[in-house]
Amino acid sequence: MKWENHSSGNRLIDWLLRPASRPWQLVSLAVVLGICVSTSLRENWGSDNAFVVKAAETLLAGGSPYEDKRFLYLPSAVLMAVPEALLPQTALRWCLPVGMSGLLGIGWLAALRLFSVPLRSRFAVVGFPVLALAYKPYVNLVLIGNWTAISAAALPVALLLAHRRHWGAAGLVVGLAIACKPMLVPVGLVFLIARRWRGLAAAVLVPLGLSLAGALMMPSPSLFFTKTLPFLLQGQDAYALPWDASPIAVLPRLGVPEPLAVLVAFAGAGAGLWAAWTRWRRPESAEGGGEHDETDGGELRLVETACMVMLAAFLVSRPSFDHYLLVVLPVLLASGVRPGSMPRSPWFWLALTPQVALLPWPSELAHKRRAFKDCATLCGLAILLARRALRSGRVTLGPVTTAGSPPRTKPECAATPAESASRTAF
Repeated sequence: MKWENHSSGNRLIDWLLRPASRPWQLVSLAVVLGICVSTSLRENWGSDNAFVVKAAETLLAGGSPYEDKRFLYLPSAVLMAVPEALLPQTALRWCLPVGMSGLLGIGWLAALRLFSVPLRSRFAVVGFPVLALAYKPYVNLVLIGNWTAISAAALPVALLLAHRRHWGAAGLVVGLAIACKPMLVPVGLVFLIARRWRGLAAAVLVPLGLSLAGALMMPSPSLFFTKTLPFLLQGQDAYALPWDASPIAVLPRLGVPEPLAVLVAFAGAGAGLWAAWTRWRRPESAEGGGEHDETDGGELRLVETACMVMLAAFLVSRPSFDHYLLVVLPVLLASGVRPGSMPRSPWFWLALTPQVALLPWPSELAHKRRAFKDCATLCGLAILLARRALRSGRVTLGPVTTAGSPPRTKPECAATPAESASRTAF
C-alpha cells in the first residue's frame, strides 16, 4: 500500500504518513545514539546481560551454568551467549546498548511494514525516538541489556511473515527467540488456533534441538530441572520482588491474601486467552474494531490476537518486569494507522501514563514500589485489549419494514457494525 497516495480521512494520520525531512531523520538518529552513549557511560550497564555472559564463560571453563541460580534461560541460551563471552568488556560496553537499540528498532520497522507504513514517514522516523525518550522502560531495557529485546524484535518480524503467508519462517523466528529467552512461548497458541502446524513445529523443535545440543555440551544439565526451574516457579526471591509487576506479586504487597491474588491473576489470564480466541474467530468483515476498514487485510486480527496472548501470559508470569511490555507495544502503536485500533482510544494512552518519563510521582512509588505502576499499566492494557476483542465485534440489526411502510434505501434486516464505545484520541 502506498500511503503517500492514500487518504485515511484523519488529518493527523495523513500528516504523520507524509515523508519526514532530512533534519528530522538526523535528529531521530541522534536521540537514539545519545541514549546508547549515555548508557555505555553508566556504571550499572548490562546488569541483566551479565548473568548470561557469566553462564557462557562458565561453560567455556568447563562448569555448569546452572550453578548460578539467577541464570534462568534454556541451555540453548548459553550457546547464543558464547560470542558475547568472547568479547572484551570494553567492546561489550559500547556494543551492547547499540545492539539493544538495534533490536528494538528492528521490531519497530517490522511493525510499520506490517501495517504498510512507509519507513521514511514522520510516523516511522519520529515515532521511535519519541518512544525511546517518553517510555521509561525503553531506557531501562537498553541499560540492563536484558534479552527481552530479542523477543521485542522477533514478535513483529514473525507477525509480518505470518501475514505474508510465510508461517514456517514465522515459526523459525519465534523458535530462535525462544532459544534465546523463552518469552514468546505463548505465541505458540497463535500457530495452534490458526492451525499452522509447520510454523508450530518450527517454533517447538528449534529451541528444543538447540537446548539438547547445549545440554550435551555442559556438565550437570539436570540442574535446570532440580534447581533453576523450581526457583523460577516460586517467583525467584526478594531480589526480584520490588520490580515484579505481576498481580501475583503486587496484590499481596497491598494486603491481598496470596491465594486470592493467584486466583485473580489466573482468572485474568484465562479471560485474556478467551478474548484472544474470540478475536481470532471474528470474521474479516468485523476488522477495525466494529468500524469497517477497507484498507485492512487482517493485520489487526493477527496483531491483537498475539498481543492478547502475550499480555495474558504476563499476568501470571513470575516475575513480570516493566520492559516486558516492549514486546507488544511497538505493534500496538503501529496499528494506530488503522481505524478502530487501540491507540485511537484515549484509554490506551491513559494506561501508559505511569510509564511516562519525567512525570513526577510520589517518592514512595519511585524505587522499590515502582512495580505498582508497572502492574497498573500491564493490567490496563490487558483489560482494554480484552474488552476490544470481546465487545467490538457486535452487530446491530436494522429495522424491518412492514406492509405500507415507506421505502428504505438500505436492505431490510441489514446488519450494521455497532459504533465503537471509545472516543478516538486523534
